[in-house]
Amino acid sequence: MQKIGLLVDVQNIYYTCRDAFGRSFNYRKFWQKLSQQHEIIVANAYAIKSNQDNQIKFQDALKHIGFEVKLKPFIQRSDGSAKGDWDVGITIDMMRLAARQDIERVILLSGDGDFELLLKAIREDHKVPSEVYGVKELTAQALIDTSDEFHPIDPTYLIS
Repeated sequence: MQKIGLLVDVQNIYYTCRDAFGRSFNYRKFWQKLSQQHEIIVANAYAIKSNQDNQIKFQDALKHIGFEVKLKPFIQRSDGSAKGDWDVGITIDMMRLAARQDIERVILLSGDGDFELLLKAIREDHKVPSEVYGVKELTAQALIDTSDEFHPIDPTYLIS
């Protein structure tokens, strides 16, 4: 089985699944399916810190499945804008994973086109292939085209 690093842009997956299907992504089912095909060496889920009970329970469930949950505070600016994305953190971690000798492939769950350059870099610099899982209609075409394999999230990946 191929050894993988798995990185999940939790906010992106939440909003794209909600907008496309009106349902949430089933991380447990996804983990079970992926672990039958690959040896998961590293699994990081990147989320926004929240004191809401449902978010704490969700993050605890991710940890129980096997993810390391990385949290960043949600910043509300005085001008009303907000900040809370993990793009730089995901990029740093993926570059570090690609440099490891025990990682043969990286898998990213996100539809964010900003990761296109990252996937190109790990392929060119480290010869590490990538797979992307995202809601097809809401995933940047550049990200789909750059990944070695794209897997559209469909209702089989969602909570019933």
